Amino acid sequence: MTAAPLIGITSYVELARFTVWEMPATLLPHAYVEQVVRAGGQPVVLPPAGDPSSVLSRLDGLILVGGGDVSPASYGAVPHPRTGYVRDFRDTAELALVRAALDRGLPFLGICRGAQVLNVALGGTLHQHVPDVVGDERHSLTPGSYNRFPVTVAVSSRLFAAVGAPAVTVAHYHHQAIDRLGAGMTACAWADDGLIEAAEVEDHPFALGVQWHPEVDEDLSLFRALVRH
Repeated sequence: MTAAPLIGITSYVELARFTVWEMPATLLPHAYVEQVVRAGGQPVVLPPAGDPSSVLSRLDGLILVGGGDVSPASYGAVPHPRTGYVRDFRDTAELALVRAALDRGLPFLGICRGAQVLNVALGGTLHQHVPDVVGDERHSLTPGSYNRFPVTVAVSSRLFAAVGAPAVTVAHYHHQAIDRLGAGMTACAWADDGLIEAAEVEDHPFALGVQWHPEVDEDLSLFRALVRH
């Protein structure tokens, strides 16, 4: 039998409550794990500790997941009053991890915060509070609840090759987003308000960041594309 591709998935470190305990925990919403398995991969959870990039030679692909805001210091900006849940140790680990993964040509999928980390790792910047840019709250409408609406996909993109459609309706939950694109990044999906919703790295077999949350939907196309690459 052919072994399933090993897909590294980054994780959070947050205060968590489970059984009789409440303590800091390395954690990951299980939806990410389930989608990788359904797509034919073997998930490997990577905590933001030590040097996660040291294990890249053993992996076949990498997913950077959602979470709190990327520190504005990492792209030379002053914090916005609404920027929050910054974890500097996670930023340090994941920025190094992304750069090492790109250097190796490792297939990569960034989801929500993961797309933002990818952009910052390549020298790009972020909108710190999307409502200031687009004028409404629909990208993060209700705390703890996804808001679904369509994005337009560039037909010449690797994203289009993965999803097979010029528009897809997806689950949004983000108050930050890509502003200035990093070096070698190309926008490949947009909301109808003009906000960049996905970007990919030129001259890389598969390095894609999406601002939405494919882990909570039935469509496996992005996870299958990563596993296939």
